[in-house]
Amino acid sequence: MLPIEEKLDSLPARPGVYLMRDGAGKVIYIGKAKDLRARVRSYFRSGDGRSQIQFLLRRVEDIETLITSNEKEALVLENNLIKQYRPRYNLRLKDDKSYLSIKVNVRHPWPRIIATRKIVKDGGRYFGPYSSALAVRETLDIIEKHFFLRNCTEHNFKNRARPCLQYQIKRCLAPCVLPVDPKEYQENLKGALFFIEGKRQELVDELRRRMQEKAEALEFEAAAKIRDQIQAVERTIEKQRMVSHWGADQDIFGLYREGGSIELQVLFVRQGKLTGNQSYALEDLEFPDEEVMESLLTQFYQGDRFVPDEILVPVELEGGGALEEYLGERKGKKIALLCPQRGARRQLAEMAAENARQGFFERHDQEKRREKMLLELQHRLRLKNYPQRIECFDISNIHGSDAVGSMVTFFNGEPDKKRYRHFRIRTVAADSGGDDFAMMHEVLKRRFSRATEEGDFPDLVVVDGGKGQLGMALAAAREIGIKDVDVAALAKERVRPSPRSREIQRVAERVFLPGQSNPVILKRNSNALFLLQRVRDEAHRFAITYHKKLRTRQTLTSALDRIPGIGGARKRALLRHFGSIKRIEEATLEDLLKVPSVNAKIAQEILETLRSAP
Repeated sequence: MLPIEEKLDSLPARPGVYLMRDGAGKVIYIGKAKDLRARVRSYFRSGDGRSQIQFLLRRVEDIETLITSNEKEALVLENNLIKQYRPRYNLRLKDDKSYLSIKVNVRHPWPRIIATRKIVKDGGRYFGPYSSALAVRETLDIIEKHFFLRNCTEHNFKNRARPCLQYQIKRCLAPCVLPVDPKEYQENLKGALFFIEGKRQELVDELRRRMQEKAEALEFEAAAKIRDQIQAVERTIEKQRMVSHWGADQDIFGLYREGGSIELQVLFVRQGKLTGNQSYALEDLEFPDEEVMESLLTQFYQGDRFVPDEILVPVELEGGGALEEYLGERKGKKIALLCPQRGARRQLAEMAAENARQGFFERHDQEKRREKMLLELQHRLRLKNYPQRIECFDISNIHGSDAVGSMVTFFNGEPDKKRYRHFRIRTVAADSGGDDFAMMHEVLKRRFSRATEEGDFPDLVVVDGGKGQLGMALAAAREIGIKDVDVAALAKERVRPSPRSREIQRVAERVFLPGQSNPVILKRNSNALFLLQRVRDEAHRFAITYHKKLRTRQTLTSALDRIPGIGGARKRALLRHFGSIKRIEEATLEDLLKVPSVNAKIAQEILETLRSAP
């Protein structure tokens, strides 16, 4: 391998992509350039003083280059390589689960429109993501009211025998069971897509044309429905804020930074109206604004993301021409990538920048509030550790049946759902009557064992309960040999009768701590108590949800499991045909024989077993 200095002299003065590798051969940074020699040399020989660049360069042991025909090819190749190698020092836009998208399963003969937080390559068409979940729900509600598209799941759609409530309240055409004209359904879908895309005027024009056709054909009831659609759309248009007089589709990017902390804001303008926004928070990025924006734009317009006619950016981009050409090819027509200096477009850019600045300070203020809340919790409970990561445990069972434990994790005062876990109880028998203490001991012992193996410990462990559950947590920690993790138990508020009065006394929520006989009573409206309650309630919700799921699954299958000759395929066929165990019990022999794969012997076994059950 050539030394870095020698490689710098041999780099080609051509467009392409460069990959920086560390001593282990791992790719740690990928970039593109229209002149590879000039760009890479600038890092090592121009005295770049940025701390992140200096730290990066100290780790670089090798540089690899890939030559392309032009700058646009370099742009595409860079993006593909970043996805492949996921380098430490490149900007990466992460899928934010807090944002909703709208999905249309266009490949289905009767498509439906739903809200989703998952983007998958399933042939569906996606819109968004949208920062306001309320706005998405309102949009879908309008679509249901006025475009009559189905919203049922695939399972319900395939297995319905009669129209559902949505049809009864005139929100669906019921293509699941009724003879619906596919052309009419597709016209409704087309109108709904216009509505989502913000093409409200085109939608109104299309609806007026259809209304006129229905009226001329003397189909006055259908014309009246379309008239109601037009009125609903026009009311929505009035609520939209006009930001552009020429009715353009635009994405306006705003950027605000303090050091390596960056806030990016995107405003979405469709048909001249502001329809939504999205923000990104980036940390420890000391690369210049131009590089940040280029990396952002390359990743932002991937997949099925809508490419507007104009993209307004806050800084001039060196590779703007190649990016403009690349996005134009994706859209199918020429687009404009602009850095406006004056006029109406400049005002839009300033509005996006102001939104980015406001978002930056709101985010940092929120971080300060969370830090204050965690410091208050540490102080009030006299914890050894700053409770940055809190794990809370709860048990859910009914007399030991289908007992489960749950673990939820909060990081910096917010749920970290990637770390949520369920535990099926293994060692505590169901006939024990539901020994919650033993179950908690089992769950915590398993969790602490895993933490010891992986060296991955929380700062604070919270259990739902009083002194007994605290004792189980401490016993599990001692058995595994854990000493440095804080442990607390949160007992729910309860009521008790007063011996001297008819009034009922309320006992506030109490926090039990190791080595203290008396619990800590936190102020009712304190930040510390609010956080503990939130963590405990989330653990309880998570446990109950899983417990209900297990019980439902058992209810659906246990009765059929007792019947010889009934396997997974026959169970699914029976439940799909009849819908419930109760309806199978009520079925006649002739009804059962209509189910595929059920013969006379199996049908007789089903009737005898189910009807003889207690």
